[in-house]
Amino acid sequence: MKNKLKLSVVAIAVSFSVANQAGAANTWAEARNDAMGGTGVASANYGSAALINPALLAKAKPEDDVTVILPSVGAQITDKDNLRDEIDDISNKIDYYKDTVGNLNLNDILLDPIGTIDDFQMAAGDVADSLEFLKNKTASANAGAGISVSIPNDVLSMAFVAKGYAHARVNSTVDQQDIDYLRGIQNSDAVAAGVAVDALTSPNGADEITKNLNSTASGRAAIVSDIGIAFAHQFTVSDIPLSVGVTPKLQKTWIYNYTTSIYDYDKNEWNSSRYRKDDTGFNIDVGLAADLTDNFTVGLSAQNLISRDIDSKDVLITNNRTGEVTNYKDTYQIAPLVTAGVAWQNELLTLSADGDLTETKGFKSEKNSQFVGVGAEVRPLNWLAVRAGYRADVKGDESNVFTGGVGFAPFNTVHVDLMGSVGENETWGAGAQLSLTF
Repeated sequence: MKNKLKLSVVAIAVSFSVANQAGAANTWAEARNDAMGGTGVASANYGSAALINPALLAKAKPEDDVTVILPSVGAQITDKDNLRDEIDDISNKIDYYKDTVGNLNLNDILLDPIGTIDDFQMAAGDVADSLEFLKNKTASANAGAGISVSIPNDVLSMAFVAKGYAHARVNSTVDQQDIDYLRGIQNSDAVAAGVAVDALTSPNGADEITKNLNSTASGRAAIVSDIGIAFAHQFTVSDIPLSVGVTPKLQKTWIYNYTTSIYDYDKNEWNSSRYRKDDTGFNIDVGLAADLTDNFTVGLSAQNLISRDIDSKDVLITNNRTGEVTNYKDTYQIAPLVTAGVAWQNELLTLSADGDLTETKGFKSEKNSQFVGVGAEVRPLNWLAVRAGYRADVKGDESNVFTGGVGFAPFNTVHVDLMGSVGENETWGAGAQLSLTF
């Protein structure tokens, strides 16, 4: 089952860029709470508590039964400049660039270069334009999937949980000398003719013209899967119901470090074993929830209490001009994430707010994030819920998003939840969840 979960997360994440924001900023995906601004530490239902805050398992009502989530999935991508396709497309342009040289005739160039090499110059300019567009561009994607079986009990509630989340980022490192070299070919018949003659007389043929190109593209991704059992019990402290929950779990992580010449980049190579490294360890989540009144709940969750740093594989790239070898590597950080939440609810309405007390870490090459979110759910009918929310990164690195969604619960047995998100920098997300109550 754990391998199936991993494949689900990979399918979601890899389809976008390998593959933090609502629906994916957390280490969980849960469509109801993702639609409410990514909140849930105090507002999640007991059936999804094992994904968010294990303490909420103990808040099941006497009439509540076993709940199965099978599954919950969500994904979000930020790609303002369509970077993932633009990088993938540049290899086609470089192939055309080389083909134009292969189609040239050496005698024609020597006798009458003007006009003969126009296509070659235009191709060089086209590649240079693409490189200028790609400078300092970044795209990111996040995905999550989870399943759980929650069993409420007056003494000790428990749940089986398996979840996975993925984060990926693509960025380009454009060498300005590449652009200058290509512009020289584009703007000078003499330079273009000289380069073409060198290529046509070289044993390497058209490949000779790419020896001066050194821009790179990097795609890094982490997929983390958890499998564990959550336990929760409710105490009474000074007449206040206080729930305590804990989830010991086995955690496996796959790290991808796909770094290559930008001219050879292929998004289908992301998940190759040549760029993958995995690690397995133990971790633990804990949570608290207190009902200060019949309508008002506060909660605290701490995920991944055991810090782990996982190094990627080393990828060596040789500079074609200088012969210098650069080692591209990164480290993915699994660190404690502590989030506080409050919720107010009655039969018609739920209002919620969450805020991270610690930063969300990822690859060391990226900036950390810290999220706050607010959300609301209105239940005009006993089988229908309408939700909305907003989530922001107070560190200002990730895009802020608006979220929304609906939930259907015919006969209060089958629950279908849908969510979507939209934000700055062409950020889009979606999620869905199917749960059954027996």
